[in-house]
Amino acid sequence: MNKKKQQTEQTKKKIADASRILFMQKGYKATSIEDIVKATGYSGGNIYYHFKSKEGLFLHLIEAWNREWEEQWLAKEQLYTTSIDKLYGMAEHFATDFMNHPLTKAADEFFDMSEKPSDVEERINEMIQGYIDFNQQLLQKGIDDGEFEVTNVTGVAIILDSLMFGLNQHSRRMEREEALATFRLAMDVFLFGIVKPSR
Repeated sequence: MNKKKQQTEQTKKKIADASRILFMQKGYKATSIEDIVKATGYSGGNIYYHFKSKEGLFLHLIEAWNREWEEQWLAKEQLYTTSIDKLYGMAEHFATDFMNHPLTKAADEFFDMSEKPSDVEERINEMIQGYIDFNQQLLQKGIDDGEFEVTNVTGVAIILDSLMFGLNQHSRRMEREEALATFRLAMDVFLFGIVKPSR
């Protein structure tokens, strides 16, 4: 990496680190570019140069959170031998990460905003597609190993993502053990359904 690129990356990191603290403390809406200017000592122009907008800056933090989540999951994944076990493990990892992550409240505010620049919407759509791809890979491994019988992997991957997202919203008001039990129940239903077997 050349010196200019290294300086650019250092500047981006300083802005991202300082803004992350502000978003954690004040939330997304209440944190302004002026607040970030004061916290970092960089001009508004410099912040816009690196991130284009407040939305772009926050999305940069969300993308870093996603990478961190995936790295932590990949370190844990080898503990689970079957794809079924992996789904339960992933649900638990998902539950504990969102319950404990300091950006959760600000992320809720960010995603609840109706108006977002088109480039931000595009990045959000790419991020969501990444979640679907992640689920598809996990499900495909289960199919390949003879654990799952799925004809529409993409559809089931979308359902799994929707299930995790919905549970994330509902589990905020729960204590840790209740949330984990709810995520485990969700995996029971996802994998085995609720229909009473016919005799």
